[in-house]
Amino acid sequence: MSRIGKKPVSIPEGVEIEISDNVVSVKGPKGQLEKRMPQEMNLEIKDNELIVTRPSENAEHRALHGLTRSLISNMVEGVSRGFERTLELVGVGYRATKQGDNISLAIGYSQPVIIEPGENIELEVPAANKIVVKGIDKEAVGELAANIREIRPPEPYKGKGVKYQEERIRRKVGKAGK
Repeated sequence: MSRIGKKPVSIPEGVEIEISDNVVSVKGPKGQLEKRMPQEMNLEIKDNELIVTRPSENAEHRALHGLTRSLISNMVEGVSRGFERTLELVGVGYRATKQGDNISLAIGYSQPVIIEPGENIELEVPAANKIVVKGIDKEAVGELAANIREIRPPEPYKGKGVKYQEERIRRKVGKAGK
């Protein structure tokens, strides 16, 4: 049995889950998410918990078991607490400014780079060198943060670029003198 798959997803107060034809709709205080789950997985709600079961022990069903449970768990956590990812801008003159819903990045290019948030995503700039991506969909938050990082990834010699707050840059030694 999958260790992750057999754990039930507890449903906190204020969160409603509806299952119809393996389309899971989760509604909570922060918003609503909807996702189609694999047809093979059996989903049932018992005692304020959602339980995911698989029909057989074949490899495909075992792989989908934990995945389905994790996706539903992330949806429940997203609509109740939300997700956030923090990015740092490292470099002389690198800064971010908020312009309405968008942010403008000055990160060494001739023109500022404008980032537009997607649906259910919010961008914050608590400091000139920090960007916080917040939202209810874990996948969308992670993807937008990765796209922002991709604009100017950190380089190994000086460490300049856009990096995740918890990321450690492996530094390389430059050229040695004569």
